[in-house]
Amino acid sequence: PQMKPTTYGLDIAKRVFQMYWIEEETGEICNRRFSRAELVEFLCTRPAGRIVLEACGSAQFWARKLKRLGHEVVLLHAKFIRPFVQNNKTDSSDARALWTAAHQPDMRTVSVKTEDQQAMLGLHRIRAQLVKFRTAQVNGLRGLLYEFGITLKRGRQAALNEICERRADLEQTVPGLLWGAIEAQLARINGIDEELKIIEQRIRSWQKEQPSCQAIGEIPGIGLLT
Repeated sequence: PQMKPTTYGLDIAKRVFQMYWIEEETGEICNRRFSRAELVEFLCTRPAGRIVLEACGSAQFWARKLKRLGHEVVLLHAKFIRPFVQNNKTDSSDARALWTAAHQPDMRTVSVKTEDQQAMLGLHRIRAQLVKFRTAQVNGLRGLLYEFGITLKRGRQAALNEICERRADLEQTVPGLLWGAIEAQLARINGIDEELKIIEQRIRSWQKEQPSCQAIGEIPGIGLLT
């Protein structure tokens, strides 16, 4: 009878990798540590197996790499792995927990993404960071101007428009020592706006090339960012 593919629980890190598996022929329990190069070399010599990873920082990179070596890759969310960690949390116990979790019936998995899909998620994260930073910058301006008795309209764009409209008056009200820094902050906000436009254009261009994105985009309420 054909042998069942070996399942490996692989705990990944930047330099050291821990892998747990049971040899199908002998029943030997293995829990070995590898360097990056040693891991790739070892898996190149093994028959196609099933490698289980936690869906963490570099998991998508390793999933694609291991698939190119001919192995099936399973990504599991960390919350489904924790219940199977025995004793203290170590690389060795994490690798065994991955192996154990993968053998549970109906275990939910995380999809392996292409490089383009992961790059698109990266663009969304960068955009979210810029939006958060821009909001902080505008709120900071509100606070600074309020200390000199200046109140602005509610809403980010309304507040910025008001600053532009009242610029001459504000310059007379705010001490010169501070006004230069405020102008620099306004320029920084404008720069963030330009960066956001570029990122959103890249997202829009990618969306136009993806049939799945076009199909989802036809659903009412689903826009560019969603």
